[in-house]
Amino acid sequence: MPITRTSRLSVRASPAELEHWKTIARNLGHTTTAHWIRALLANSELASDNGQQVGSELYSLRHSLSRIGNNLNQLAHSAHCGDSVHCGAVLSELEHRLHRIDHLLARSGHPSTRRRCVRSARTLH
Repeated sequence: MPITRTSRLSVRASPAELEHWKTIARNLGHTTTAHWIRALLANSELASDNGQQVGSELYSLRHSLSRIGNNLNQLAHSAHCGDSVHCGAVLSELEHRLHRIDHLLARSGHPSTRRRCVRSARTLH
């Protein structure tokens, strides 16, 4: 039995935003944009997510990944100069961040990617 909906929630959007949202809704398999928005609101309510935590977590992850990228560039430069390079700490930090991202994805309902290989305890190049 279909739910009777008599109340209306209104959100202002530019024509470009509305078209973008329609495209996303269809790509995610929703029949209408309204169906997608209802699903987003219901999922947010079930997860007790007010939208603040995910944004702050993503900002933190982006900052950390940027630092890791800088470290990897320094390691690559050292390796090209013939220096002995200890990569263990950088790889451990990267794995830690990947696990945090996997946790966020699991909470959001998105499937995480499975890593197929486990690195050795010590990596030396």
